[in-house]
Amino acid sequence: MPLRAAMAAGILIGAPVTAAHADMLDFETGGKLLLTRGVTDVDGAAGGGITPWAVIAGNSTDRGIGGTAHYTYLDLPDYTFESYGAAAGFYNRFEISYSRQEFDTGSTGAALGIGDGFTFNQDIVGAKLRLAGDAVYDQDKWLPQIAVGAFYKSADHGPLLNALGAEDDDGVEVYASATKLLLAQSLLLNATLRYTDANQNGLLGFGGTNDHQLQPEVSVAYMLSRRLVIGGEYRMKPDNLAFAQEEDWFDVFAAYALNRNVTLTAAYADLGSIATFEDQRGLYLSLQLGF
Repeated sequence: MPLRAAMAAGILIGAPVTAAHADMLDFETGGKLLLTRGVTDVDGAAGGGITPWAVIAGNSTDRGIGGTAHYTYLDLPDYTFESYGAAAGFYNRFEISYSRQEFDTGSTGAALGIGDGFTFNQDIVGAKLRLAGDAVYDQDKWLPQIAVGAFYKSADHGPLLNALGAEDDDGVEVYASATKLLLAQSLLLNATLRYTDANQNGLLGFGGTNDHQLQPEVSVAYMLSRRLVIGGEYRMKPDNLAFAQEEDWFDVFAAYALNRNVTLTAAYADLGSIATFEDQRGLYLSLQLGF
């Protein structure tokens, strides 16, 4: 049992930890505490469901390499969304990720004039670098864990996206995140500032009536037990397409660690208006495997 992991366990339960005692505790040997790797956000990075956090993917600490794989499904009144991909974390310092998104318009596609069952797809490659702080071990400091990251997003159906008013079918987003974990209060706070011109996260292209803008995102999570976390997120969005208003996203979620390798996240997500169809709210489910 690494000393730093034993120290963190002592902070969590408020009791001294001996080597023998630490071996009996339920957290990852040589790795992170349960759930402190975050879950997989909608873009494939470690974080909450709809926003990246400063945490690094995988169970490894600064001594190793870890990773995650995910599948996410979101059922909305007029659309369905699926995402799958993987991420790798290197020495709790650097993260790379890939995610494939599929946005199925179903019968709504015919109403939009693009055909029944039309699907928008997008590939996302991400990278994140932890600059300062440690969300778990810096309990005696005010400094949060701070990271910067970027996504390269490439959507298909470029001519159609241009016809809808988007300038491009690919684009780059950059962001900075600060995550503070207060183990004594079982509370996690996150703030992210994203520089983006993505329309509906990039699925409807990039740019239009506006250029890149800074958009803030916030998350709050409370640990009910070592295995169960509940919380909420709010993400502000750009509004670039003249034909349809784009609205901010928010969700309330619960993440449960089945064991040190498997996490299930369920959420109620409100994505607002999408392509003129209002009140796109529904159930978000995500399965994450981590090592």
